[in-house]
Amino acid sequence: MQEQELRQQLLQISRRLDELGLNRGTSGNAAVRCGDGMLVTPSALPVAAMTPDSMVKMDLDGNVLEGGKPTSEWRIHRDIFRSRPDAGAVLHTHATFATTLACLRRDVPAVHYMIAIAGGNNIRCAPYSIVGGQGLSDNALDALHDRKACLLANHGMVALGSDLEDALAVAVEIESVCEVYWRTLQVGGGHILTAQQMHDVKLKFTDYKKQE
Repeated sequence: MQEQELRQQLLQISRRLDELGLNRGTSGNAAVRCGDGMLVTPSALPVAAMTPDSMVKMDLDGNVLEGGKPTSEWRIHRDIFRSRPDAGAVLHTHATFATTLACLRRDVPAVHYMIAIAGGNNIRCAPYSIVGGQGLSDNALDALHDRKACLLANHGMVALGSDLEDALAVAVEIESVCEVYWRTLQVGGGHILTAQQMHDVKLKFTDYKKQE
C-alpha cells in the first residue's frame, strides 16, 4: 500500500475509534507500518482536526522523518514493530471496560471464547509505568508475548494486527470481552473456560481461517 493510502487509512481508523467510543478527545493513538518505518498519530491533536498530512513519519530508531510531534507513546509502536514482524498496525485505546480492568490491575481470564482472538487464554495486564516512558513500552512488550492485545495498568489497552482493520477488530472484540468480564464480576464472577476448551476454540478458529 502506498504511503498516502496508509495515511488516509490511519486517519479513518482513528475516527472509527472515536465513533465506537474506544477513544475520546485526544486520548489513545495509532500507528501503521510504512516501509522500513511507521506512520503514527500526532501528539495532542483531536481526531476531528487531523488530516492525512497530520500523521508523523518515523523510522524504527525513533527519528521523525516527516511531520510534527508524534504521540508521546510512539515507543510502544516502534518497539512492537521492531520485535513483532507479524504486526502491521498497533492501536492504543482508553476504552472504558478495558481501562476499568486495567485500573484494577486484573488479567482478563477466558470468560468468553472470543478472548482467543488475541492469541491466548487470557489478556495480561502489564505493570504500571509512567505515560510516554520506555518502561511503559517494555512492560507492554512483555505482556504481549504470544498475544495480540494487553492491558496497561491504570491506563488502557494495546491491540495489534496484521493491518489496521485487523487491529481494530482485535480492539473491538477485547473491549467486548472486558465488558462481559466486568459485568460477571458484579454478580460474583463467571465460569472460566478450561485450557482444553480454549485449545479447542483455537483449533476451530484455525479451521475457519483455512476455509477463507
